[in-house]
Amino acid sequence: MENNVTKVDFQEPTIYTVETKDAPKAIGPYVQGKVVNGMLYASGQIALDPVSGEMVGETIEDQTYQVLRNVGGLLNAVEADYDQVVKTTCFLKNMSDFTAFNQVYESFFDNEKPSRSCVGVANLPKDALVEVEIVAVVK
Repeated sequence: MENNVTKVDFQEPTIYTVETKDAPKAIGPYVQGKVVNGMLYASGQIALDPVSGEMVGETIEDQTYQVLRNVGGLLNAVEADYDQVVKTTCFLKNMSDFTAFNQVYESFFDNEKPSRSCVGVANLPKDALVEVEIVAVVK
């Protein structure tokens, strides 16, 4: 079987930075997201309130809800929605929270499910229980 690979010559890349009040400000040397040639590459979101910058919730359900609201803020900033998310990477502090996390996560991706990785980690910024980063197609 022979591979058919076509080389695509891209024009000068279109790159812009996403900055919105609807998601928490970056807490380190990074930006909320970058759009490159119609794809949003969003930094990982934890359960920070976009206004106060404080952590929201003590349970995996509460934190997951806030994390995905923050993701929604980033999507809204680039006139996109959850159906346009093609890939998520999810980090859980405790893999025993996997089922509870999935119940909240699924409620945000009820039409189009993205591809996904979900891994357990030793720790997350601000002692968060969950972090989610996304890649989405935008206009």
